[in-house]
Amino acid sequence: MSETPIKEDRPVLVPGAHIADPAPLGLAGFALTTFVLSVVNANIVPDTLVGGALGLALAYGGIAQFAAGLWEFAKGNTFGATAFCSYGGFWISFWWLAEKDLANLGPDGYKVVGTYLIAWCIFTAYMTVAAFRVNLAVLAVFVLLTITYLILAIGWFDKESSGWIHLGGYIGILTAIAAWYASMAGVTAFTWRRQVLPVWPRE
Repeated sequence: MSETPIKEDRPVLVPGAHIADPAPLGLAGFALTTFVLSVVNANIVPDTLVGGALGLALAYGGIAQFAAGLWEFAKGNTFGATAFCSYGGFWISFWWLAEKDLANLGPDGYKVVGTYLIAWCIFTAYMTVAAFRVNLAVLAVFVLLTITYLILAIGWFDKESSGWIHLGGYIGILTAIAAWYASMAGVTAFTWRRQVLPVWPRE
């Protein structure tokens, strides 16, 4: 008589389950760099100090955030990977633009910067649509960031209108605070083994 083969219960493998959540790192790198530059844009500190933000833009907002995006790929998170790699690329390109090219753009350079910012506004706007399915904390970051890019783009197209750029700086500070909150929520959820700060998930 033939025996019925015994089926072994095998655990379902979750992509990147062994990797720590990279989102708090990506959000923190984005938040801190955005905060420093926004303080300059808001004219809270003189714009002559913008050079102090460039190293931060390259190392933390750029490289660290881009690395977080690569880890999101490993975890199978398309949204997180696209967001962190893209904004990591934004900060690296901003560093290059400010460090190398901005002074050489000529009298119409403001148009280049305005176009650069409006392009990032478009990208952020459609990422905001996707963020509706993440949680309200992340959604707040993307809504504020879209507005920040739009206001700064208007300021640059208006030949570096200080009023618009200062307004964009203040909204950028709010964006940084929202990103810090989302980052802190992720870190404390890990260390406390429960959700300490609510993020209001959408799923």
